[in-house]
Amino acid sequence: MKRIFSSFFLIGCLLFSCSNPPYRGSEVLGADEFVIDSYKIREGKFGILSFEGRNGNHLDPQLLEEYSVRIANGDAFHLSLFHPTRSDLVAAIERVGAKGGFVVENNMLTLPSLKPLPVVGLTLAEVKQRIQKRYLDEIDDIEVFLSFAEQRSKKVEIVGAVHLSNIDADGRKRLFDVIAQARIPQNANFFKSYIERDGNLLPVDMKKLIVDGDMSQNIVVKGGDKIFIAPSQMSSIMVMGEVKRPGSIDIASGSISIKEALAKVGGIPFTGDKSYIQVIRGSLVSPKIYTLHWKHIVRLPNSSMLLMPGDMVYVAATPIAEWNRFVTQIFPTITAVEIFTKGVSGVVAVQ
Repeated sequence: MKRIFSSFFLIGCLLFSCSNPPYRGSEVLGADEFVIDSYKIREGKFGILSFEGRNGNHLDPQLLEEYSVRIANGDAFHLSLFHPTRSDLVAAIERVGAKGGFVVENNMLTLPSLKPLPVVGLTLAEVKQRIQKRYLDEIDDIEVFLSFAEQRSKKVEIVGAVHLSNIDADGRKRLFDVIAQARIPQNANFFKSYIERDGNLLPVDMKKLIVDGDMSQNIVVKGGDKIFIAPSQMSSIMVMGEVKRPGSIDIASGSISIKEALAKVGGIPFTGDKSYIQVIRGSLVSPKIYTLHWKHIVRLPNSSMLLMPGDMVYVAATPIAEWNRFVTQIFPTITAVEIFTKGVSGVVAVQ
């Protein structure tokens, strides 16, 4: 009798130590809360960041307005002249222009036959007008043609998953056009991508712009802007427990439905408990934990059941699956105990 009791006591200890049931604390949230938070995720990048306490500013309408490019030191120009008789001056301008153009230095632009001309802060049209006036003061019937050869101070820098690293800003070029010119890969992570201006991140949701076609995010770029295009693997979720292929899933768009996530890992086998599908969100110190039933996932729209980067999905095992594993794991132990018990009994009997 004592031997039987000892065996069952051992089994009980092993059962409670080996089982891995889902978390059932009183603070666990349900499907209603998960749906409400999914609507927040649908708002886009800054809705998702609000879960981390990082509320983005509203996009300033002035960022969408075109502007006139102003001349700065280092800018270079192509200049050409037309005059019916002054071929010498026309040729001189062409020779200098062929060597890289006329460069603004110390706020001044120096041209043949003219005194240095202050141009920093002016527009291209204003510079052309001043050059035209200066030449006309000296020579009648001269026509000036002016264009940028290079705008060193007006470059937009693009880094990350791109093929082109610098693009000129002309006061009209917009973010969508710059990204198109940069030839980014199809799996770029727009959720983690951002644009920086004067050391500050602009509140632009690139996923809304590029994927959803939301032109309210299509700001006009400026020289000095830095655009970072993130690779796909920079945001992901984890799916663990009773699924066929546990692991991480990249979500470059910033969100994915839980139904799609479970499909990507092969679904839930018969060993999974579909009444306890849990989502752990936020810091592991004080996470939000939701418990969902499979019927919620299949009956509610995908847009109402969204996961966001950093989420962990855990599918619990059914009680019978836990029992089967328990038996498999402890069978060698039970056999050893039985052999040991019989051996001790034999020794006692001999005594």
